[in-house]
Amino acid sequence: MATSGGKVLDFEEYVRTRQEALLRSARRLVPDPVDAQDLLQTALVRTYGRWDGIADKSLADAYLRRVMINTRTEWWRARKLEEVPTEQLPDASVDDGSEQRADRALLMDILGVLAPKQRSVVVLRHWEQMSTEETAAALGMSTGTVKSTLHRALARLRQELENRDIDARMLERDERDRERCAA
Repeated sequence: MATSGGKVLDFEEYVRTRQEALLRSARRLVPDPVDAQDLLQTALVRTYGRWDGIADKSLADAYLRRVMINTRTEWWRARKLEEVPTEQLPDASVDDGSEQRADRALLMDILGVLAPKQRSVVVLRHWEQMSTEETAAALGMSTGTVKSTLHRALARLRQELENRDIDARMLERDERDRERCAA
């Protein structure tokens, strides 16, 4: 299946090695797993036609993610709204997402206590779900260094969470004491 310049083989090799990571990215963009697969396939088809134009193949992931985002936006704009007018509104609880935003804010705040190298390792391993080897290659370090840095970083994050939990309990206790004194 090789063509002039080996274009097909290069692209096929890239897709084989990066497919799982790209599918994870697609899953972050659309909630349905089948739609995520469709999104990735559409992005791959669109990227194939421009594969030779990507001079720096190390940026192919970023290019494909941008194609997926643009494709998802096109799909969203083209969707059919199937609203059916009714006399009564359905009873629906609305989750305001404040707890999720608070958790995310706490995570971002706690990541700030890590050294930049530790933060990079944690984000690549756990947020981007890269393997130890992929993380090592991306950061230019050995796999052993990635493992030890990750171990220390997670221990530091656990300690920080415990400290904050202790601080929060102390604040609650102090507040209860003040309320009792005021009553």
